Amino acid sequence: MFYYVRGELVLAEPGTAVIDCGGVGYKLSVSDNTLGKISNTDKKDVMLYTHMYIREDALDLIGFATKEELSAFKMLLSVSGVGPKAAMSILSLLSVEKFALAVSSQDAKAIAKAQGIGPKTAARIVLELKEKVAKEFATVQSGGEAQDFFAEETGATGGNFAEAEKALMVLGYTKAEAQTALKGVPPTATLEEMVSAALRKMALRF
Repeated sequence: MFYYVRGELVLAEPGTAVIDCGGVGYKLSVSDNTLGKISNTDKKDVMLYTHMYIREDALDLIGFATKEELSAFKMLLSVSGVGPKAAMSILSLLSVEKFALAVSSQDAKAIAKAQGIGPKTAARIVLELKEKVAKEFATVQSGGEAQDFFAEETGATGGNFAEAEKALMVLGYTKAEAQTALKGVPPTATLEEMVSAALRKMALRF
């Protein structure tokens, strides 16, 4: 129903943001990561991508500072037993980059550190999403159209390099950073292995 809301940030507190759009105040549930990003911007011009969650007794509007965080949220909702509260807890603890790293490297312990997330739930998230993270984000970046960015710059062949680069770019890295992170990765590696190796290298920078 709503793709995004844009206006003046009139209230920002843990878990909640209120944006005045033409005299109407929209209350959105937000992660700590999104709250931090919008609090450091021009509060008179804030835009959040939205997801509407409808329950029998309530209608919740959830806001995200980036499309990538919204994509990660939807992926988490696809996991059996994970609802909006649990998904937001994970995205409050982990940035999208670190969430992708945890899933790709099968680090369930990192996910289990989120409030309300037990070891079994974290393990299920890794199990159900480990093969989807890179592919899902790459699809968001390219709109489903294959574009061999890596081959254009390096002469390398193979769709996995291109898809891995696109996945890293969607996660917020520049093209140059993605290519640097993928250097040394065996061309015979699977897409998941390439993204996992690159994210581990990138994680050393945080």
